[in-house]
Amino acid sequence: MRVVIGEDSALFREGLARLLADAGHDVVAKAQDAPGLVAAVDAAADPDLVIADIRMPPDHTDDGARAARRIRDAHPGLGIVLLSQHVETRHSVELVSRGGFGYLLKDRVFDVDDFLDTLRRVAAGGSALDPEVVSRLIGVRRAADPLASLSAREREVLALMAEGRTNVGIARRLYLTDRTVETHVSSILAKLGLPGSEEDHRRVLAVLLYLNRARS
Repeated sequence: MRVVIGEDSALFREGLARLLADAGHDVVAKAQDAPGLVAAVDAAADPDLVIADIRMPPDHTDDGARAARRIRDAHPGLGIVLLSQHVETRHSVELVSRGGFGYLLKDRVFDVDDFLDTLRRVAAGGSALDPEVVSRLIGVRRAADPLASLSAREREVLALMAEGRTNVGIARRLYLTDRTVETHVSSILAKLGLPGSEEDHRRVLAVLLYLNRARS
């Protein structure tokens, strides 16, 4: 893979570059701040993946995540993996809803084989979220199974949502009317207790919840 790295810590940046090179990947550019990352991606010849820290100069807040959104708008097919020392979810729902996105805590890098597998999956158009990030996004109470209240049909609908199918696609697959699928989706979102203030992303959050429970 051809990779662009955005990381302000020289030690972590060079260590990550060495890890990727040892695994046979080509680091085509490195940047130490968010504006430099955007410029490096624009200048690189068809990179496959961007790896960026969420907190980068100049503001050391969420500059890396905001740069990732700009990069995604300009290069829709480019895989992006964000790294963070702590869980920060402000931009994650929108980015993961488009696919080709990963968000990991930096500690996960030290599990090298799993980390490299995640990079390959994201570069191929998949998504990968750290379990801690998923839990924060959906506010899961670990002691209970949030899917237990769903009917068998609702679980079928949710599973097809997780495959990326639209309501029309689900209706055709299950031989239901569009209106019936809409009713099931509304019921799923209500039973899962997803916040109404996140209306545009409740479907994505439901899928994240389903995938998180499937892994456990």
